[in-house]
Amino acid sequence: MILVISGTNRPGSNTRIVAGLAVDGLRAIGEEVELLDLAELPPEIFDPSSYAAKPAAFDRFQRAVLDADGILTVIPEYNGGFPGVMKYFIDMLRFPDSLFEKPAAFIGLSDGAWGALRGVEQLEMIFQYRNAHLYGRRVFIPRVSRALDAGGGLADPTLAKLFDEALAGFAVFCRRLAG
Repeated sequence: MILVISGTNRPGSNTRIVAGLAVDGLRAIGEEVELLDLAELPPEIFDPSSYAAKPAAFDRFQRAVLDADGILTVIPEYNGGFPGVMKYFIDMLRFPDSLFEKPAAFIGLSDGAWGALRGVEQLEMIFQYRNAHLYGRRVFIPRVSRALDAGGGLADPTLAKLFDEALAGFAVFCRRLAG
């Protein structure tokens, strides 16, 4: 199963729309997929006591990461980086086993010209620190407000092709590492 993480807790975000496109694209090629939306994190996870003892409501998030055969993270760019809630989510995951040798891929999006390039690179460093296996083909969606059409799909056929190729390639990457 490939886990797609919508890497912000902002309600109604473009990140959630793009994560949904990734879920649909992976399912279309026959992959089992689960979506994990950080907007659904339980409020009690933000209590400082959660560092010592995770609330029971966080168990489904932890289990989804542990059970995944690969993790595809979709992140927006906030102030030149990725959202703080994404870092906090990683901090709450069990160490070292949660991301250890887990295939990982990234999709970045922003209203700027670079599609969260900096945020993706920063997040890759954290995943590398946690010993994940990084898939080299990343997708960047610049000017995301204009990149999505009225139906919530990718308006640019070239970008849509790159997106689909990256999803298919990541699925193969996950299978190869599992085999």
